[in-house]
Amino acid sequence: MNKRVIIVGVVCIGLIALTVFKLMSNKSEAQKKIYIHDSNESILVETTNPEMHNFESSFSYLGTFEPVRQNIISSDANGKIIRMNVDMGSAIGQGQAIAKVDDEMLQLQIQSVDVNIESVKKDDQRYENLSKENAVAGITVEKTKTGLKTAEIQKKQLLKQLRSTNLTAPFSGIVTRKMIDLGSVVGPGTPLIELTDISSLKLTVSVPERDILKFSLGKVVTLTADIYVGKTFQGKVSNINVVADQSHNFKVQITVSNAKRELMAGMYGSVELANSQSKNALSVPRKALIGSSKSPRVYVIRNGKSVLVSFQAGTSDGEFIEVVSGIQKTDLIVIKGQVNLENNSNVKISKK
Repeated sequence: MNKRVIIVGVVCIGLIALTVFKLMSNKSEAQKKIYIHDSNESILVETTNPEMHNFESSFSYLGTFEPVRQNIISSDANGKIIRMNVDMGSAIGQGQAIAKVDDEMLQLQIQSVDVNIESVKKDDQRYENLSKENAVAGITVEKTKTGLKTAEIQKKQLLKQLRSTNLTAPFSGIVTRKMIDLGSVVGPGTPLIELTDISSLKLTVSVPERDILKFSLGKVVTLTADIYVGKTFQGKVSNINVVADQSHNFKVQITVSNAKRELMAGMYGSVELANSQSKNALSVPRKALIGSSKSPRVYVIRNGKSVLVSFQAGTSDGEFIEVVSGIQKTDLIVIKGQVNLENNSNVKISKK
């Protein structure tokens, strides 16, 4: 029995040793296949010098068209929907009926109050005549008049509830969402529909601090929509945010009339501003940028090595970015191969 245990133990140890050997062998083979970059090896790159570039006499800022008004319309009434007058995509005018809530119980309550008012009025008239003959106490007359006023107030409350069973649109627009249907039970505050007014749209753009003075309230500007090539629209600056975001950009809102509904909420649009004159300035190609244009950096070749340099950017036209400071005209800027670079990498300049 002990001999069998010993044999099993020896076999297990042998299997474990074989498994460990195999794993070590596989690891060795994998490491041989891994490419390890030689930090002393020069990386092939393509370079160019910053050059003077003519920036055209206009500036463009991208944004998204949004509706001037878009609200969730809720119910003021309580009951079951017995009539539905709109559907998704319906165009409705201000005051137009959206739905009707069952008002049968309210009608009955109003009839009951009317009966009560009629009865109290008769009592009031009778007590008024008796009081003239001192046949009834004055306090009885006062209570009757108070009861009449209370009943009339109750009727006004019921009439207001009755009017609220006719659910209507507070402004003209398009039904862009529908939350209820025929037979739905609603209460005060229950969402009915989403109503969107696109008769006017607003385009909100982010404007850098250096360009914000080009905008003023009421200024007429030219807008374009990506979907309409070559077509322009006229808009008016309706709001300029007085607080910049963390990137020192200001939100500017432009309102544009959309009576023909050529534009739709959610479309991309641009506002273009003409400048007094075009600008010729030192620039670098946008493709040389490392990171975003908000914190622009480029690789500059110095003494055969790549150096990551930050610079202050100015105007951009999509292809070139103006250099305000941080880069000299004699610098060699990497425009191809920078994905393989690190700061202080050895480089080899490609001969075109």
